Amino acid sequence: MSAQLSVILQNSELSQHLLSEHQTRGFVTAMAAAPYLLDPAEWLAYLWGGEETSPFTSHEALEEYANAIVELWNESRQTLLSNTWQWPEACQLDDKELVTEATREFAEGVLQGWQLARDDWETIMPENSQDNALLGGVLLSISLLYDPESAMAALTEQGAEGLAQFEEVYHAVPQMLCGLTQRAQQLTDENP
Repeated sequence: MSAQLSVILQNSELSQHLLSEHQTRGFVTAMAAAPYLLDPAEWLAYLWGGEETSPFTSHEALEEYANAIVELWNESRQTLLSNTWQWPEACQLDDKELVTEATREFAEGVLQGWQLARDDWETIMPENSQDNALLGGVLLSISLLYDPESAMAALTEQGAEGLAQFEEVYHAVPQMLCGLTQRAQQLTDENP
């Protein structure tokens, strides 16, 4: 994430209106993974709760924010398609809480962003298809990281060694997100 975007998100006047840094990263990652390009003008307002009026006091400040978001999108898209995407540094596992707050927020942002592109995902990866199973696996993994306590309880009920399974899910997410994005790109190239 650019230093410029970090400064904007840490501005006390704006922080109460904008998604947090990691929610923003997650949301933008979901937009970068989407099968069809969605114009940032269509989704930028979701980063401040979908309000018609932005929380920025000037057009220049809004433009600076929008440019930083597009830069993050470009970076995310490139790393997803080149199979080099990695968790942001603060998104880690945590011995006490299972995952850091940053990881939860990132997962929340991904799930929010996925909702906007849901129809596109369901169109290119229809129910009962192999591709839909891939999409479902990624969404389940992200959901587990968003609500790790429930995930651990469910894994334990299934007789799995919860923590080891949970760590596997966390470590698999980068490869899964890259694979999903690449598969979506392949499908949209084949069926424009």
